[in-house]
Amino acid sequence: MILIGLGANLPTETYGPPRATLGAALTLLQQRGVTVRNRAPWYESAPVPISDQPWYVNGVCEVLTDRSARDLVQVLLETELQIGRVRTVQNAPRIIDLDLLAYHQQIRRGDDRKDLSVPHPRMYRRAFVMLPLRDIQPGWRDPVSGRSVDEFICNLPDDQTARKMVDAPGVFGTEWKNS
Repeated sequence: MILIGLGANLPTETYGPPRATLGAALTLLQQRGVTVRNRAPWYESAPVPISDQPWYVNGVCEVLTDRSARDLVQVLLETELQIGRVRTVQNAPRIIDLDLLAYHQQIRRGDDRKDLSVPHPRMYRRAFVMLPLRDIQPGWRDPVSGRSVDEFICNLPDDQTARKMVDAPGVFGTEWKNS
């Protein structure tokens, strides 16, 4: 199973509000040969760490691809660029963020933030990842520790705030329309 995390808290001129931008990102991934097999409901979540930024829209999807983990990350980065993401400082507001969360049972630890690490090293402490992950894969277990998604949710930090949104009627439950 391959899992991707999605997030945004700023609108784009081309796609509109964050949830619409995330729907457009899923459409663009499919156009690049990454099949969206399953998508969790969208969540709105407070920024981590807590700040005065706008709240985020976050989700998790399961995808199918023949690409390697490294090649898939490259597709995610190219999709972010196509949408218009400009990287500035860590934890800055963003119009799109696509992260490889898990790639089958693969375990890979990079030496620094630029090296590929799977499963994603910070996903376990993020309600905006674990809650939607449980929605689509309630039996998921971390290949490193063997712990269940429910165990991680029970141990989330108290400052994590995430709540399920009502899906919009458009493509991928967003306002995005592929025309």
